[in-house]
Amino acid sequence: MRFDVITLFPGLFAPFLTSGVTRRAYAGGQVDVRLWNPRDHAEGNYRRVDDRPYGGGPGMVMLAEPLLRCLEAVRAERAEPRESQAPLLLFSPVGRPLDHAAVERWSASAGAILLCGRYEGIDQRFIDAHVDLQMSLGDFVLSGGEIAAMALLDAVARLQPGVLHDADSHQCESFHPVLDGLLDCPHYTRPEEWAGRRVPAVLVSGQHAQIARWRREQQLAITSRNRPDLLDAARKAGRLSPADEAALPDALERNAPGN
Repeated sequence: MRFDVITLFPGLFAPFLTSGVTRRAYAGGQVDVRLWNPRDHAEGNYRRVDDRPYGGGPGMVMLAEPLLRCLEAVRAERAEPRESQAPLLLFSPVGRPLDHAAVERWSASAGAILLCGRYEGIDQRFIDAHVDLQMSLGDFVLSGGEIAAMALLDAVARLQPGVLHDADSHQCESFHPVLDGLLDCPHYTRPEEWAGRRVPAVLVSGQHAQIARWRREQQLAITSRNRPDLLDAARKAGRLSPADEAALPDALERNAPGN
């Protein structure tokens, strides 16, 4: 899979692509990431990529022409048939929020071209003519799309075979269908007692059925308290069993603050 990133700040990606999970995916060839700077495709001595907005107002707007030339260079190198060209994805507040289902779709795809906006935005004519999809990390504004691009690349990379040391790790995490879209349970490690706090006794009991039941109750309680929308979605989709529904009140009581 290949992701081409159009960004005015390609240097931001260097430590990201050489550290941790993304390093393994990138070095192992599971995810091919290539960086493109629109400034390399701008004209003039100053390689200008932005200008003042028509109608006045603060800030600057990214010019359409350098972006188009950069996009054409990307598409020329990818050399894909027109009918199966990689989509151009813009990170923008108007886009749909990135979620686990979207990450899974991207992780099984051939990749995309990621466009990282800057300043007050991008000339709308370029967006209308060339952007296929828009995506957001949430209801807040970043200085540019680079952090959002890294978030998508990181989430996709860790789902690739062989990237995580334990192949089943990503299946036991929040939002995954294996957990019915619920939040994950708490995790503990050595020592058994730390700062006067002990690991829950059930986790050191060796009773696997009881441990599994405890973890499920924790998932239900934590999701109900922190993200009731996820619990409602699981309920509507029929992913909660009668046993889950019966266990939820007691789980909430046992996991109430102060207990």
